[in-house]
Amino acid sequence: MAAPPADPGDPGDPADPGSRVEVDAELAVVSASVVEVLVALEVLAAFADGRLAPGEVVELPAAGRTPGPTGLSASPGDTSAALGELVAPMLAVSDNAATDVLLRRVGLDAVNRRARSLGLPGTVVVSDLATMIASLAADTGFPDWAAMDRWAGAEQSPADRARFLDRLVAAQALDPARATRTTAAETARLLRLVWRDEAAPPPVCARLRTLLSGQVSRDRIASGFDPAFAVAAESGSLMSVVRNEAGVVTDPDGRAWAVAVFTRADRAYARAADVDAAIGRAAALAVSFLRAGR
Repeated sequence: MAAPPADPGDPGDPADPGSRVEVDAELAVVSASVVEVLVALEVLAAFADGRLAPGEVVELPAAGRTPGPTGLSASPGDTSAALGELVAPMLAVSDNAATDVLLRRVGLDAVNRRARSLGLPGTVVVSDLATMIASLAADTGFPDWAAMDRWAGAEQSPADRARFLDRLVAAQALDPARATRTTAAETARLLRLVWRDEAAPPPVCARLRTLLSGQVSRDRIASGFDPAFAVAAESGSLMSVVRNEAGVVTDPDGRAWAVAVFTRADRAYARAADVDAAIGRAAALAVSFLRAGR
């Protein structure tokens, strides 16, 4: 976890160890939906430079839409939306269907080039979410996600459940060497660059900051702070093994701090609220330490 200052007016020295709090900040971790910050940055930049048209309407038929628990992924019927309307749900509720439409339109190569151009060599997007979800099913022995979901929702013997969990934690999508990945340090750097208008043209960065402020869930980083602190963040979760959040915390004095917290359980962990609360406590401890030192 890393929390360097992100205040555009007084950014501090990123080489100064006194300006950050880190625990395994250079360790490769599975991004999950935290990668949507980078995807959104590239999509908004593409809107700004004309590579994509925000008013372009795309069809989203129910059949073949990327599965997920929120947003258009959970919608039962066929629908359509303009590309510009998909960025907010991607960030606010981690809408898998919205993410995949935008990622496919802007392109994996463009997103990864953006990461390299910002000095984030350890941040790599390997595939869209539909491909990742299909790989999870295959790696756990199922023909597709629907079959795995049905099996997981039914009563299973302890032995069968244990075999499934063993396969799950070894799956490519949960392996930071093979999955879409980042590090806490690089994610905090990305946020810092966005808040300093250095990740893309200033209007693009400003729009991304606004969208990140609209996140619906407040159970992770925000849970560690009282309402006087503003939190703009993006969460990421995968199979109750990975639970992450990265964002910027702005204190009552207007000072801002980039925070990235990535967690991983050895097994799918049922008490998710405990992990969420721990993310908030870690963020609060780091920001409190840094505020005291400024």
